[in-house]
Order: sequence, then C-alpha cells, then structure tokens
Amino acid sequence: MSYSFTGRLWRWQGEAPASWIFVTLPGDIAFEIKCQVADRRAWGSVAVEARIGATAWHTSLFPEKAAGSYLLPIKASVRKTENLGDGDEATIELTVKG
Repeated sequence: MSYSFTGRLWRWQGEAPASWIFVTLPGDIAFEIKCQVADRRAWGSVAVEARIGATAWHTSLFPEKAAGSYLLPIKASVRKTENLGDGDEATIELTVKG
C-alpha cells in the first residue's frame, strides 16, 4: 500500500520541551491503513518507508487515538536535509511494509 499526501510538521508538546516532530496522517489514509494492518505490531504501530523530497527512511507510524489517526515521526536528519521545521508543510510518500 502506497500513499502520497501533504501534511504540516508539528512539535510534540509534552511536560518538558521535546525535539520530536510529527506529521498527522489524513483521516482517510489512516482509516485505510488501520483496516488493512489490524494491529499486527506492538502498540498498534505500523512499519513504513517514508519519503520527503529526495530523502527516504524506514520508521513506524504510531496510533493517535484522540484524532483517530496515525503519527509519522520526521527524523532530525530528514528535516535538516529537506530544510524543514516545525509548522512547515511537506509532501510525503508513504509505503506500508509487510
């Protein structure tokens, strides 16, 4: 399963300052993935290959119950290479793995 979408990067707001940056998947894509994978991994995570621009990486999507979606973590090295920061929009290609 492969998807392409544009999303806004946002910084995790916890009790302490965090360096974690995420993109929330659009609801329709999250729903389709949820129906296909049916919690095959711990904590409902889903293995994916993601791409922004020329940069690809392997990671996991993590369920976000409040929005009924998934969160895609955007690694610091990806943000640096693609010149992205908190609040920027990015076009993301996503392939769900096995």
